[in-house]
Amino acid sequence: MSAVIEVEGLRKEFRTLRGRTQVAVDGLDLSVPAGGVFGFLGPNGSGKTTTIRCLLGLVRPSGGRATVLGVTVPTGLPRVIARIGSIVETPALFPTMSGRRNLSLLGRLDGHGAQSVAAALERVGLAERADDLVKTYSLGMKQRLGLAAALLKDPELLILDEPANGLDPAGIREIRLLLRALAAEGRTVLVSSHQLTEVQLTCDSVAIVDHGRTVAAGPVDEIMRLGGAAGLLVRVDDPACGETALAAAGFDVALAGDHLRVAAPAAAGADVTRALAAAGQWVSELRLDEVSLEDLFLDITGALPRPEEVLT
Repeated sequence: MSAVIEVEGLRKEFRTLRGRTQVAVDGLDLSVPAGGVFGFLGPNGSGKTTTIRCLLGLVRPSGGRATVLGVTVPTGLPRVIARIGSIVETPALFPTMSGRRNLSLLGRLDGHGAQSVAAALERVGLAERADDLVKTYSLGMKQRLGLAAALLKDPELLILDEPANGLDPAGIREIRLLLRALAAEGRTVLVSSHQLTEVQLTCDSVAIVDHGRTVAAGPVDEIMRLGGAAGLLVRVDDPACGETALAAAGFDVALAGDHLRVAAPAAAGADVTRALAAAGQWVSELRLDEVSLEDLFLDITGALPRPEEVLT
């Protein structure tokens, strides 16, 4: 199977309290390849969670077509749901029960015993707090418990809606490493997130959605190349002197902290180095000033007009 999720023209409309139709997903296309971590990015209200709910059969699409693990959604989901683990928004947990008890109750539904529960808790770093009441857990710990619940089935596909929500930097790094480890085992992980740096560090491929539509998709390195490079970053001993030398040589240059930012392509690196050397400034660093995923994301989504509610 080349793709574990295929979505074509997915559309979902909701009726508002004012009697209007709100379009949450508007002809979205998506293809998630088998294996690896796939990032699902978009600003608030872009349709990410609604799309995930459609994929899991929690809401019925208004139009379009979607398949998960080779079956049509939602009619075919009962045949493959045992192979899918998921977190959608905030995990639903019993606050007056322990984390272990919560997982034990969930495990019984699919025939998973104490050993599976203990392994899931250990894997998400909750073994030491497993017998504490969930109401004493932080938001991040609740997110980890939800991820442990998703792992109980030993799924081949994980669909996770903001799994690092509420975690501190150390916890975010742990989730990143866990997702990479799960992918290394041959699983497919679809993860929606607004933490762009983490997506860049974690994901193999990514889709950027806005206004319920896919606006860019592909391997992370290919998506990054859409932004090209902003120029060259150069470090010399005397940045002010270096700036003067490059300006005199005809370069568009500006100070950027302890670097010089030169508006020039990579091929101009030799000319930049030569101009600096002629002024007695020796280059200690020369690299592309690449556009970050965050910059590219804001550039793509910020350029699109906001849709209005549609009268029916």
